[in-house]
Amino acid sequence: MSSLHASEKALGLYLRNARQKLDPAALGFPATRRRTPGLRREEVAQRAELSVTWYTWLEQGRGGMPSAAALERLAGALMLTDAEREHLFLLGLGRSPEARYRQDTDVTPRLQRVLDRLDPSPAFIRTATWDMVAWNRAATELMTDFALLPPEHRNILRLIFLDPRSRTLHPDWESTARFIVSSFRMDTARAGAAEAVEPLVAELCAASFEFRALWQDRTVHTFGHGAKTFHHPVHGPQAFEVSTFAVDGRPDLILVIYGEVS
Repeated sequence: MSSLHASEKALGLYLRNARQKLDPAALGFPATRRRTPGLRREEVAQRAELSVTWYTWLEQGRGGMPSAAALERLAGALMLTDAEREHLFLLGLGRSPEARYRQDTDVTPRLQRVLDRLDPSPAFIRTATWDMVAWNRAATELMTDFALLPPEHRNILRLIFLDPRSRTLHPDWESTARFIVSSFRMDTARAGAAEAVEPLVAELCAASFEFRALWQDRTVHTFGHGAKTFHHPVHGPQAFEVSTFAVDGRPDLILVIYGEVS
């Protein structure tokens, strides 16, 4: 059996298993007598707005490679969790789904414990729209005490462009600002959050001519080799190696760790 056919068969089995776990009555379908548990294939196709024939082929392992958009619709139709959705993409496309914007930014106690154990290395978790959602003590000491800010103000772009202390904290402020705006643009587009961040972009354009100029410049900038220097008002210059990691099961969240350079 070829590897392609094997992956198509695995995808079909996964779809069928997920379909059979759903309660038809809870989803508004008639509670008629059914030979097998769960939804029928045509009901899944209806919920996902896909062809019944093509969905049937997918379950039979002969539907070909689905698009990311089709997999997204299937994940919604089958009410998959984030981990299940990721597995669906791995089976269907051989890769994880792209990050997507979501309003739910709650961080589990387990993730907060991970951040706390990383101390004294500054570490935090941000969203695709660069909102800070969790941090450890070292991050507050280096950057600011985010707990004292209203949730809507815990945004890294706000700190860079609207907090005058950022120009002292970042000796390479101009290159930092270029990198953050470029990354913010790419991250929000990738996550489908371009419309959601329009109010923030409008506010920053009005409040900072530097942000407005960078936002209007569509050039994509790189940040170099992952090293970062801060000038702390108390501790003086501090050099870090910056590492970023996707959060397992939450591709919309990014873990950032500043490891001090000895």
